[in-house]
Amino acid sequence: MDPILVVVLCLVVAVGTFAAVKFLDHLRRKDAESEAREIIRRAQQEMENRRREVELELKELAIQQKAEGEQELRQLREELHERDRMLDKRQDALEQQAEQLHKQEKIVEATQRKLTERIQDVNRRKEELAKLLDLQRQTLHELSGLSREEATKRLLEMLETELTQETGAMIARHEKRLAETCEERSREVMLTTLQRYAAAHTAETTTSTVDIPNDEMKGRIIGREGRNIRAFEKATGVDVIIDDTPGVVIVSAFDMIRREIARIALNKLIADGRIHPSRIEELVAETQKEMERHIQKLGEEACQEVEIHGLHERIVNLLGRLQFRTSYSQNVLRHSIEVAFLAGMLADELGLDGQLARRCGLLHDIGKAADHEAEGGHPKIGADLLKRYGECREVIHAAAGHHDDLKVENPYTVLVAAADACSASRPGARRETLERYIKRMEELEKIATEFPGVEQAYAIQAGRELRVLVSSKDTTDESAAKICRDIVRAFEERLTYPGEIKVTVLRETRYSEVAR
Repeated sequence: MDPILVVVLCLVVAVGTFAAVKFLDHLRRKDAESEAREIIRRAQQEMENRRREVELELKELAIQQKAEGEQELRQLREELHERDRMLDKRQDALEQQAEQLHKQEKIVEATQRKLTERIQDVNRRKEELAKLLDLQRQTLHELSGLSREEATKRLLEMLETELTQETGAMIARHEKRLAETCEERSREVMLTTLQRYAAAHTAETTTSTVDIPNDEMKGRIIGREGRNIRAFEKATGVDVIIDDTPGVVIVSAFDMIRREIARIALNKLIADGRIHPSRIEELVAETQKEMERHIQKLGEEACQEVEIHGLHERIVNLLGRLQFRTSYSQNVLRHSIEVAFLAGMLADELGLDGQLARRCGLLHDIGKAADHEAEGGHPKIGADLLKRYGECREVIHAAAGHHDDLKVENPYTVLVAAADACSASRPGARRETLERYIKRMEELEKIATEFPGVEQAYAIQAGRELRVLVSSKDTTDESAAKICRDIVRAFEERLTYPGEIKVTVLRETRYSEVAR
């Protein structure tokens, strides 16, 4: 073969190979650029998605922080409001103590002035007596002309007669002064005791307020066609008042335990947000159990405050119930604690057993916690309870006789009666109208529950309305109407009341099944 042809062929092959390599390199470079652009596009899209997620997380975090801040602000406002109430109470107590101290200072000043006048009167009488004796002695010596011995004898006889009369007068005067001293000493002991213990009294009311976050919550509490508020009033036996007052719902009932259960349950419903009849019944039942535990705790705290230990658990529970009982608007538990302290201090002043006196004072009104469960007045009921649960004779007698119903057998009954009178007679401690009102509410419910078929009865609207729940099994619609008329007739015959009383009888049939 021609060498030149071979060389040419080799050159052609080399050029072709070079061109192919360049073309393949160009293709690879173009693919790499496309892949790079695709990677960049994906990276930008992923970055955009991540940016949006971060923005959503930041918005959710901001909303959560705002809600937490609002909750903390609301809690701070509630704490400040509670502190303001406590400060007002303390200020009222200090003002009452200052007024009592001022009165006691006036009494002490008047007593000192009387003693000074009496001392001056006694000294003046002594001087007058000495002058009269000297004058009589001189006159007898000048007119009688008797000897010294005869004059002395006659003078002694006259002095003896006068001294006999003066002795009788002195005895009577000393007896009167002794009686005044005893009265003054007893008054001093009582004033010292009252000065050592001065408790503030607040009048109990028949309404409680519940704060709500906004006016929309009022509509949720009422519910569709009022079903929620009717279910709540039926379960708790209170009257829920919703008016134009912003941010407040009023719970009204004369029974303080019932009203407190309703207030706590309503607060739970507002906090929970799920307001419907079944949830209302569930929370009310749960709150009633919590109230029983709270009542037991109140009784234990009262025993600790008075330093009385070893009481039966039932007695402690009854003490706790006194927190929700009033006597002429005076809280009976606070009244019992005050009587315990006053009786203990009186016993200490007189040298008696202060611990036993405090025990007698704390338990003297225990019958008021169970007077709706037994016949008779609270002294007799309390004495029977204390005897049943192993209290000593002094405590039982103090409970039975602190209203002078029995012959006094020991000094602790007298001390409890005196302390009870002091506590009840404090200015502003009692209001008779509230006690009458509560008794009328109790009579309304008691009369209604006497009729057969009546399960529950609740007095609402300050006694202007009575709601009666009858059993659907034991009554019919016709018999429910008759029960309503009979209750109205019983009110007209047995009660005295202002205005009118509306009686509403509710008969309800419920059916429930469980899907499994």
